[in-house]
Amino acid sequence: MPALTALARDDRSARVLLSMIGTPADVATGKLLTEVGAAELISIAEGDGTVPGMDRVEAAVWRDRLLSAATPDRLAERIVEASKFRVIIPSDPDWPTSLNDLGHRAPYALWAKGRTELLAEPLPQRITVTGARAATSYGAHVTDELCGDLAQSGRTLVAGAAYGIEASAHRAALIRDANTIAVLASGVDRPYPAGHTDLIDRIAREGLVLSEVPPSVAPTRQRFIDRSRILAALSSATIIVEAGSRSGSLHTATEAAQLGRLVGAVPGPVTSAASTGTNLLLQSGHALVITDGAD
Repeated sequence: MPALTALARDDRSARVLLSMIGTPADVATGKLLTEVGAAELISIAEGDGTVPGMDRVEAAVWRDRLLSAATPDRLAERIVEASKFRVIIPSDPDWPTSLNDLGHRAPYALWAKGRTELLAEPLPQRITVTGARAATSYGAHVTDELCGDLAQSGRTLVAGAAYGIEASAHRAALIRDANTIAVLASGVDRPYPAGHTDLIDRIAREGLVLSEVPPSVAPTRQRFIDRSRILAALSSATIIVEAGSRSGSLHTATEAAQLGRLVGAVPGPVTSAASTGTNLLLQSGHALVITDGAD
């Protein structure tokens, strides 16, 4: 029996394996996953037959991309090491169905620490708040006020636990005993940034920490980009408080707009580089003006 197929005994174990060897947001893999299921996908990848929907060259490239780092013995060890963490797949009641809006770019699985029942809430309950890492005092103050309003109205605040705006959003929720979800670009056992270890640990105790990459995985630039689609899809609205002209949070706003979610931005001083991105969103009509929680 092929080694990887032996590790993919059912849909759950196959998705766990796929989260370890697959490329997030890969449309070719996601399409095949939808068509044949995770266990059969692993079998097809490890075989040498045809791949549905691909010609011979496309199939060879896809297999090489998927199996290039697939060392069965090491993967078996990683699966055992990761077994102490909760993994959520689409057939689970806590799977957030809003992620299905991503289509073939949906995560293969979600790794979680904390209260996974927050994912089963109706979509309007969750609001994503993101923005500049190098936030100004204005940005931090507005975030606290805005997220305080949202927390008091019972909303769950979703962010990425980064420095600046996102940390302010999480803290505003925690201070008010409200719900908050942190979506990481690293494994749930590898808090990033390291300076937010205490904050992320507290979110895991009182709220929820999520990642589509398995435990022990380090963040990369591409993983931050990939995470944007999850931050956008989890919530009914994405609010950008501060953002430079090349801020990664603008990518989250783009993902939200493509999903048909509400996008809002907080206007900032025209003299502040930290508000260039948000002001451009408003000027171009790609975001609604947000000044407080009522908006």
